[in-house]
Amino acid sequence: MKKLLAILGMITCMTCLAACGEEEAPSGPISDEQALQIGTTIVDQMNSIVSQGAIEKYADQPALYNGFLGWESALKDIGTYEGVSSASAAFVEDEVAITVNVLGSAHDADVEIVLDNALATYIGITTNVHYTLGEIMVKAGMNTVIGMGTVFAVLILISLIIYCFTFISKFESKKKQEAPAPAAAPVVEQIAAKEELSDDTELVAVIAAAIAACEGAASTDGFVVRSIRKSNKSKWQNA
Repeated sequence: MKKLLAILGMITCMTCLAACGEEEAPSGPISDEQALQIGTTIVDQMNSIVSQGAIEKYADQPALYNGFLGWESALKDIGTYEGVSSASAAFVEDEVAITVNVLGSAHDADVEIVLDNALATYIGITTNVHYTLGEIMVKAGMNTVIGMGTVFAVLILISLIIYCFTFISKFESKKKQEAPAPAAAPVVEQIAAKEELSDDTELVAVIAAAIAACEGAASTDGFVVRSIRKSNKSKWQNA
């Protein structure tokens, strides 16, 4: 296929030279008839290569490889390739741009083929499918819906994540409520006082009698000793 394309380039050059009656490469715009002949030959050959599935053979030639991939992708909308209707050419600096109008069973297309000024080296091949206004609007609407749908989906997901934090806080507060509360200090002191009194019954009776004697009471019925605590003061401080 590579040799075939090289031969094809030479043939197109020879055709243009023969048509112009000159031996040198064209130095100005070629005619529409020449552009149509060259463009038709290139598009026919490109369609044949894509139909045979031989695109990968041109992976080392980026201009051809990308052009074939673009044509293969465009065929999904073009449908069946039915030939070329017209073509035009223009010189841009040192390059020749040939625009070929392609006919398809579903959509027409424009294939732009850029060659060097000698018509021997491919610089780029681009395929642009013709869509109706309605199809363009539908595609634009679909892109808008997909974009907005993605944004809203992400926002809803973020809202759900934030909403889940309320359940986490409720769960933590519930665990705190279920935790056992510490026992009240006065209850502990009362129990300790009762234990001290139960262990020092005789000492309580002696103290109660001494207090009754100091007060001049006949009995200890009016006195109650609730607790007995050891004093931290020394004998000299009590004197």
